[in-house]
Amino acid sequence: MKMRTHSGAKKRLKVLSSGKVKKKSTRMRHLNSHMSSKTKRQLGKTSYVEDANLLQVRRCLVF
Repeated sequence: MKMRTHSGAKKRLKVLSSGKVKKKSTRMRHLNSHMSSKTKRQLGKTSYVEDANLLQVRRCLVF
């Protein structure tokens, strides 16, 4: 069987030249009116995949 890149992962993640994996924060689609401005501002930023999950993510992003 051929190895394939996980199509959901390639839409949501990007591998940087340093080897880190960039991702968008979750919980910002709807039901945000009760959140503080500080919370929404912090969730709007991009973040990086944690070291503990990096191996699983790299397996999804084969190519």
